[in-house]
Amino acid sequence: MSGLSALGGCRIGHADDGRTGATAVVFDPPVQMGVAVHGGAPGTRETDLLRPGHLNPPVDALTLCGGSAFGLAAADGAQATLLAAGRGFAVGAVRVPIVPGAIIFDLVDAVADYRALGANACAAALLGDDEREGSVGAGVGATTATVRGGLGLAVEQTKAGGVGALVVNNAVGSPIAANGPWFRAAPFERDAEFGGLVAPPHADFARVETKLARAGEGTVIALIVTDATLDTAALTGLARGAHDGIALGIYPAHTLLDGDTVFAASTARRPPPAGLSAHVALGAAATRALTRALTRAVVHATPASGPGPPAWSTRFPTRT
Repeated sequence: MSGLSALGGCRIGHADDGRTGATAVVFDPPVQMGVAVHGGAPGTRETDLLRPGHLNPPVDALTLCGGSAFGLAAADGAQATLLAAGRGFAVGAVRVPIVPGAIIFDLVDAVADYRALGANACAAALLGDDEREGSVGAGVGATTATVRGGLGLAVEQTKAGGVGALVVNNAVGSPIAANGPWFRAAPFERDAEFGGLVAPPHADFARVETKLARAGEGTVIALIVTDATLDTAALTGLARGAHDGIALGIYPAHTLLDGDTVFAASTARRPPPAGLSAHVALGAAATRALTRALTRAVVHATPASGPGPPAWSTRFPTRT
């Protein structure tokens, strides 16, 4: 199972207008969350609230969206949908849903109604779980330096608990070799999910390829979910370590024009990890899940008529 439903307590919804889109993850019940931002050009909402030592209220939902800074309005839409559903903590007669968010830089020639996209994605998540991958939701307008990006999911299991990743891959760098279809994340592949390709000795993973000529396009944003019980400090560490999954699957990573942001949430269905080795294993699983998910996003991306590179499946119709 590649999706997050195996971890319980979270549902995914998507909305798009054909050019860009939004993805919402709704948590039931609300969860503790941490965050780590390692890119040079982040676009985020409510991240300070999630840091250790701050209030750290339970989070009702998370939005991931296209649209550059305009896409942050998706969280407003999701918040309105949750308020109408009676979600949020009580402040007198009012409820306040807590909805952090992050955006990718996929803006091309028009500004979409990102508030509506966020509201619709959240409404879809409340109705049911949508575990599609590729060119869906926040991944509709995503690209990488060499092939189309998208949205991907992956889950890893450890003795301490399960760890899942939802990733929108819109990186400035490339997930593949410069001279062929071979993925950087291939050592972490499961069940031939990336096509089962074996890179030959001449595969060029050293050449730097970026999309800097397409100004304004960059960023990987992700959510890590675990069913192990973790507090905000531990979740922040989990998110920080999971960033390694970006570097394992994209080169170059964490550039000045990437706003790479990873959130981490605990559904607390299982006890806290017992001992340091269990914590380390959980962190390693988060790294693996993230690099697999960002690569699955590329594998499942579909061709598009808009600007940017072709889908991986189109560029390499015969893969060896």
